[in-house]
Amino acid sequence: MTDSIDWGLAEQVARRIAGSDPFADSYHRQGMERDFLEFTERAQTYVEAETGLTSSAGPARARVVDRIDWVRANLASYQRLLRPMLRRLEDRLDGPLSLVSNKVAGVELGGLLGWMSTRVLGQYDLLVLEDEDPEEQDLVYYVGPNILSLEKRHSFPPGEFRLWVALHEVTHRTQFTGVPWLRPHFLGLVNQLVDSTEPDPTRLFTAVGRVAEAVRTRTNPLTDGGVAGLFASAEQLQVMEQVGGLMSLLEGHGDVTMDRAAASQIPSQARFARVLRARRQQANLATRLIQQIAGIEAKLAQYEQGERFIEAVERAAGPEIVRRAFEAPEMLPSLAEIRDPSQWLRRLGVRSAA
Repeated sequence: MTDSIDWGLAEQVARRIAGSDPFADSYHRQGMERDFLEFTERAQTYVEAETGLTSSAGPARARVVDRIDWVRANLASYQRLLRPMLRRLEDRLDGPLSLVSNKVAGVELGGLLGWMSTRVLGQYDLLVLEDEDPEEQDLVYYVGPNILSLEKRHSFPPGEFRLWVALHEVTHRTQFTGVPWLRPHFLGLVNQLVDSTEPDPTRLFTAVGRVAEAVRTRTNPLTDGGVAGLFASAEQLQVMEQVGGLMSLLEGHGDVTMDRAAASQIPSQARFARVLRARRQQANLATRLIQQIAGIEAKLAQYEQGERFIEAVERAAGPEIVRRAFEAPEMLPSLAEIRDPSQWLRRLGVRSAA
């Protein structure tokens, strides 16, 4: 029986796209590792004070990686997460066809991760499994070459910029380790998507119909969810909406927290935010297409929509209102409520303080 994804090929493709970088063997890595050990610890103190959330998993742990190390970490995480679905697909697709499909899947996954490895600055890996090495889990990753490149290109003060990046990633860890139900709820949604995935040729015809409808209405069929959204069933689209609302809240909460938690320590943060927002928006045509196909365009929109949601509900009902979203799964805003915050406030029965 052949794996549904050629993981080795995925890493080879990602390595080629990520390119070689001398960062791993340079003096920059040692200095950055020292910085992020300190800044990640400081960030946790600032984030917990700002958000009112307290991590139940102890101190956050930092790991500075190069691009290919980041790719390997994500490949390992995908293997763990997708294991049940891949077993089902292997049972159904065993034979000559699987030998081709697993390589196609490897190329596609490797291409996406290789491209992403050139842009991502940091990441919290929230997948934690009891039967695996705890030292390799619950880590906050920082992609050294990308951070260093931005610092050099824009003359960012390294101490300020690294603390600012740490604040965002540690906020995500604090969300998932400080809200007891959040991690299982999120992984439950992901598992619903994984469990409902079947090799169904009729999905192709459904996707073609969605493209045709988008052309007729002059909308972009890849706007929400990329190609995956085109092939999703009605049930999967409903779950994707829930995931989209949750991620918009978490990303917006992360952006707002990183700008507030240690404002007095980071005088340059307004410039950092301006440059990174412009970086998200000023993509060339090829990059925009890749982002739309992979659904990354939707993720980038989550940052802006989530931040606008938090600012809007705070203006209407005060800063404490955001904490209510973390009380229980049913308190989370839907994607429609993220886009129209007044709906969420009405559902909660909250009157505007303005």
